[in-house]
Amino acid sequence: MAAATLVVQENDTNLNSDIVKDLIKQLRAIDTYDTYDGWSDARIIDPIVLTKERKREIPIIGDPDGLTIARVKAYYNSLASLIEKKSGLMAAPIINITHEGFGRALIMIGKLIVVDKVLRETHRFGFASLDDLCEKSDKTIAKALELIDKYRAAATD
Repeated sequence: MAAATLVVQENDTNLNSDIVKDLIKQLRAIDTYDTYDGWSDARIIDPIVLTKERKREIPIIGDPDGLTIARVKAYYNSLASLIEKKSGLMAAPIINITHEGFGRALIMIGKLIVVDKVLRETHRFGFASLDDLCEKSDKTIAKALELIDKYRAAATD
């Protein structure tokens, strides 16, 4: 991605949402070389936002690089973390991605699978905007919490 300009603005209100704050925390945690040291939250989260222009720059067919796979894992770790906080039950993300970018992401609570997402085109992982990220994440978390309420016995088993 050759775009040097940030899409996410420093004053974006979505930077204060639970999913974005947790995702930034996850991304900082996997930064073993302190690349993000001194970076703003907007700059760290910016690569997750794939505008139409950014998406056009990425080939339709391709293998994901290590950084993209790390972002996918960080996103599902964030979802699991928020589901765990809201449900009070331990959530475990399970992510399997092939070198070609296909796979599956699951989040389990007890014996209950509360999130099941088939992953395709992982090399193009991202969201159209931070609004899109927040909206899709909130829906996923809400559905997971509904499943936990409905199948509490499996979740606590």
